[in-house]
Amino acid sequence: MKPIISVALASSIALSACGPSGDPVYTQFYREAGAVVDTGQFGNATANNTLVLTGERQYTFDLANRFASEVITTVNFAFNSAQLDAGAQDALRQQARWIRQFPEIRFRVYGHTDAVGSNSYNKRLGLARANAVVGFLSTQGISRSRLEAVASFGETQPLIVTQGRERRNRRTVTEVSGFVQAHPTVIDGKYAQIIYRDYVQSARAESDLSGTVTADLASE
Repeated sequence: MKPIISVALASSIALSACGPSGDPVYTQFYREAGAVVDTGQFGNATANNTLVLTGERQYTFDLANRFASEVITTVNFAFNSAQLDAGAQDALRQQARWIRQFPEIRFRVYGHTDAVGSNSYNKRLGLARANAVVGFLSTQGISRSRLEAVASFGETQPLIVTQGRERRNRRTVTEVSGFVQAHPTVIDGKYAQIIYRDYVQSARAESDLSGTVTADLASE
């Protein structure tokens, strides 16, 4: 009888090994294809495919790169402050001029802090900084519906790794986040014409003639 009991026990152990397991290697191997990229938010894959096929994702990516290369996207803050100084306001006016060229585009403003203080306090401070930037941009003719102050990264994404005060870490970053709504004109190239037209316009140098010089020339 003992051999029979041993075989039965071994069989039950083997069957139990085929049941549910918390081991990550096991669960990944036996899940269906594509499950690894499933974050639990239904429809993400379809939404991403739609953006790619219509060209919207590529346009967003290209505009984000252009925005980052043509304007100052980062502004910095004094310690424990969400007040915009003169330098920050100048940078935001430059951002606003660029943003006004593209009324179809939405933007996000991310707030950051240095590592001094608790994480919860720094998250609130970073969000306050992002809201300060959104508020200023809205005074420059940018609709608030196109601007989003997102949940702050707080102290979790420093530019300079230090536990002390660091001005470069106390910042906001403005980024292109997408279109205000779906734009079928993207696929037939009309939006590309808008981009090209505004790009040419933005390259024109502002006149440095003063009112006095202009009046002198007119009198000659």
